[in-house]
Amino acid sequence: MAERFDLIVIGGGSGGLAAAQRAVEYGARVAVVESAALGGTCVNVGCVPKKLVYNAASLAHLMHDARDYGFAVTVTGQDWAGFKAKRDAYIQRLNGIYAGNLARKNIKHVVGRARFLDAHSVDVDGQQLSAAHIIIATGGRPLVPDLPGSELGLVSDDFFALTERPQRVALVGAGYIAVEFAGALRALGSEVTLLARHARVLRHLDESLQEGVLEAFAADGINFVGNAVPSGLQRSAQGLQLDTADGRSHGPFDALFWVVGRVPATAGLGLEAAGVQTDKAGFVPTDAYQVTNVPHIYALGDVTGRAALTPVAVAAGRRLCDRVFGGMRGRHLDYNNIPTVIFSHPPIGTCGLSEAEAREKFGDAVKVYSSNFVPLWNGMTTHKPKTRMKLVTAGAEQKMVGCHIMGPGADEMLQGFAVAIRMGATKRDFDDTVAIHPTVAEELVTMR
Repeated sequence: MAERFDLIVIGGGSGGLAAAQRAVEYGARVAVVESAALGGTCVNVGCVPKKLVYNAASLAHLMHDARDYGFAVTVTGQDWAGFKAKRDAYIQRLNGIYAGNLARKNIKHVVGRARFLDAHSVDVDGQQLSAAHIIIATGGRPLVPDLPGSELGLVSDDFFALTERPQRVALVGAGYIAVEFAGALRALGSEVTLLARHARVLRHLDESLQEGVLEAFAADGINFVGNAVPSGLQRSAQGLQLDTADGRSHGPFDALFWVVGRVPATAGLGLEAAGVQTDKAGFVPTDAYQVTNVPHIYALGDVTGRAALTPVAVAAGRRLCDRVFGGMRGRHLDYNNIPTVIFSHPPIGTCGLSEAEAREKFGDAVKVYSSNFVPLWNGMTTHKPKTRMKLVTAGAEQKMVGCHIMGPGADEMLQGFAVAIRMGATKRDFDDTVAIHPTVAEELVTMR
């Protein structure tokens, strides 16, 4: 006989865990089903270990800059294996903290793979569970292209398992993971080539940020190859060789990473038994309230294919349970003006509409303010990366509809400006805010 709950959460990633813990606060009896380490992609092979690698790479840049500030610094390289061991230990500690939180809050942690039996029941390796409400939060996995020799390449998950840093690295892709890995590996000493299908990277961002990334690549010695459509991968005595559709061959490389997107982790879930529909790509569509086509079954996070960011999954899960178990009628996540950061070198922060998106939506009512400059930190350094900023406004009151930053501190300063944008701030509000000097952020309230 099935064990009954008020809520079953399939997936122990950030979104699923947040939803489960919020539901328990309202008195719900909850089970979380997860076959792998708690924390999902973000904690185990995503945001957290990635940020630690970014920190290591940033230290490499800082040690080079230290010489220009009068310090006799000698950089002899990084102990990759030692760093990996400490990083892995930190992640394992987080896994334990998550497990402890579930136990402390009396959330049942079921280890195994869930498969729907019907719209209210799942089987987990022979154990049956049922609930009035079910959340699908199984996330996604890296995509490997269907090309000859593609199995010779690695994916982003494999990056964190490397016991040695490869010296000659290729990254195939143009999204934030490709850009972040390229910057980190280059800073730590690898020879890096990034190959993209188009002439730009991060094509969903404002054009000024796309330009800034390519400028930073050139300054840091990252080889960017645009208009490169992969056709096959092969191994020779010298290393890996990537062939592209235009007849070119690239390499040799010690390692090649496919960073060409992610696919939903829905295989084996038995969604058809519950009547849950997916789109052509296999993602689980939802309405504004995270509801699938089955009224009591919900989906959130990467499995939905919408705004694949950890804080989005967390926020969506909490709001969903506020509504379903907390009685907050109409409570749901607003997917507009979601701030996000790319941990490139230097980092990027962006919120709202790009200039192109704003002009498409508001036409001639758009006014843009921008600034490119070398920040004070680099005033005395040999390396002089530029900071880029752009504010996009719309309407007679010049309401702020977009904020785009690339430069030191972009990752930290964006959060506050995102609040201002969400609250409907205007350019006048920015102008009337006293600047903090000398900082990079002051430029956002002094642009004319």
